Amino acid sequence: MTAAPLRYDVNLSILFTELPLLQRPAAAAAAGFDAVELWWPFPEPVPADRELDALRTAINDAGVRLVGLNFDAGDMAAGDRGLLSRPSESARFRANVDVAVGFAASLGCTVLNALYGNRDADVTVPEQRELATENLVVAAAAADRVGATVVIEALNSYESPRYPITSSQKALDLVDYLKVVHGVPNVGFLADLYHLARMGEPVERLVELRGNRFTHVQIADPPGRGQPGTGELDWDAVLGRLAASGYAGHVGLEYKPVGPSADSFGWLPGHLRSATVEEIA
Repeated sequence: MTAAPLRYDVNLSILFTELPLLQRPAAAAAAGFDAVELWWPFPEPVPADRELDALRTAINDAGVRLVGLNFDAGDMAAGDRGLLSRPSESARFRANVDVAVGFAASLGCTVLNALYGNRDADVTVPEQRELATENLVVAAAAADRVGATVVIEALNSYESPRYPITSSQKALDLVDYLKVVHGVPNVGFLADLYHLARMGEPVERLVELRGNRFTHVQIADPPGRGQPGTGELDWDAVLGRLAASGYAGHVGLEYKPVGPSADSFGWLPGHLRSATVEEIA
């Protein structure tokens, strides 16, 4: 049995940043892609309707699909890595839940990423975990109403030293805890292979053993986070194993392009950048 071709999307929060946000969906389409994803693209958890409408229109007019969206994660440039577990930011996260879910649903997006949040020295680890669990239950309930799944991501400790979830096992343990203890069905694992590789995980083996547990995948080449071919991983092997695992989601290109974004896709043949009608059906 031949493995189905993988489907790829472009993360517009890290690629095509040479352009204003509203021009990036069209740039992704011009590069041959039919799907995009985004970190929360607004500085506040509840932006004005006109801002949401403008981004929605830009995505629709470009003819691309939104296949992944982060909940508000705070000021990422300043070092924030999510709001779930942080008492001082919990209200901000709650305010964003329905907005993010509603925006995703309006574009047919069914994957929403909830970054856990940095360690807060003012509270205990169990207290942060309890708060994160409460917020994940709320987010998952909102997502479930529109047929979406909330995903949990592990980050590497080199770039995010205060982020507690730094391995596939820790992320999967939290997913299982939510499913088994709290009865949350629509929660899954976002496997960012760049972060996992940076933490020393053997990604080829991980894909082989746990690819069936991946809800969403993101890629970049370690150690520099450039496009495949600029770093250490054997991407033919990694992606071949991912396809063989039966993974049916998108592979998000979440790398810092070496050179202009439009010139960074040479590693991926044009015919693989978008899904055919048969593959979508």
